[in-house]
Amino acid sequence: MSKTASITLRPSSTLFGRLLATIDRLLMKSAEIANRNGDLPRIGL
Repeated sequence: MSKTASITLRPSSTLFGRLLATIDRLLMKSAEIANRNGDLPRIGL
């Protein structure tokens, strides 16, 4: 008989976690806009 354990990960509800998620969302939106305009950054930036 094998025993397994599951871990439930809950979303980060701390202020720092929300701040990082907001920054990530803004950066992704900026990248989408730049991609749409053809302004792709150089590799390494």
